[in-house]
Amino acid sequence: MKIVVLAGGRSPERNVSLSSSVMITNALREKGHAAVLIDLFLGDELQDVQTIDQVFQRAWVPRDYAISTEILTVAAIDQLRTDGSKALFGPNVLAICQAADMVFLGLHGEDGENGKVQATFDLFGIRYTGSSALASGVAMDKRLSKQLLLQQQIKTPGYVIAKKGQPQPALAFGFPVVVKPANGGSSIGMQIVADQAELAAALPIAFQFDANVVLEEYVAGREFSVGILNGVALPAIEISVDDGWYDYTHKYQDHGANYQTPPAIPAAVHQQMQKMALVTMAVLGLTNYGRVDFLWRAPEIYVIEANSLPGMTPHSLLPQEAAASGINYAELCEQIVAGKLALLDK
Repeated sequence: MKIVVLAGGRSPERNVSLSSSVMITNALREKGHAAVLIDLFLGDELQDVQTIDQVFQRAWVPRDYAISTEILTVAAIDQLRTDGSKALFGPNVLAICQAADMVFLGLHGEDGENGKVQATFDLFGIRYTGSSALASGVAMDKRLSKQLLLQQQIKTPGYVIAKKGQPQPALAFGFPVVVKPANGGSSIGMQIVADQAELAAALPIAFQFDANVVLEEYVAGREFSVGILNGVALPAIEISVDDGWYDYTHKYQDHGANYQTPPAIPAAVHQQMQKMALVTMAVLGLTNYGRVDFLWRAPEIYVIEANSLPGMTPHSLLPQEAAASGINYAELCEQIVAGKLALLDK
């Protein structure tokens, strides 16, 4: 198959996306596909080819992409494009994607997971991995997703929404409080604050990434994640850290994060998490694949959030869970593509 692995974009998670997408491209080429990595924002000037189809004939040398500890701002990303344009789609991106049999979305963060790209592809008849535009947008917006979860009696920590330029809302719970942008991921802009002074200092940082910020009840418990692959819940993975909490650095650097899958928890708890992950995916309308994050404070299990395009980096959770099920990285990528094709053929 001719597959575009779409990477980069204008999200602060750009570097994470590039790491995922390099690995995905390596894996799909290993499986015999004509896979090509295209940067959503930078595009492709096609200077070395005469036709679009020749893009898929380019040589590819398997490689790695190390994730920098730097969190990119949109202003810094905009400077990467020399024409001064800030359009999300770079030169020739749509034309190349239209020529592909499938686009594997290796994007992460707001502009990759909020449904904009998916909606554009729907208009152009381009097939892509992951969930629909609507489900992607709902899952990315923590305000909407939490409302839907609570309506379906799925336990999630209490929260209020702080809006940029407006007075801070009253808290319905005590400190500590988790502060995080309503749209975003990889713990970018997220902090755990112990008192009102720390909260006041944390809000401007979070507002750099979103005009709406979730102030969430802190749940002291063990942290888990459950991946879903084509309607099947994979073994849960437990995440712990040697110091602090599971922040951006812990997620993508060799820095004191520990993983165990399957986790050392009672079978009934494990099964309940897997069931809740499937229900959460269904409530939010997510399909093909995804990941649901949990906290367990016995006897309660809390859904934190769902991820419509989980990370596929060397440190990411979904590939580890798949490996625990006997599915290696290349097979995981292939099953994601095959699963989406099966959904489209229904």
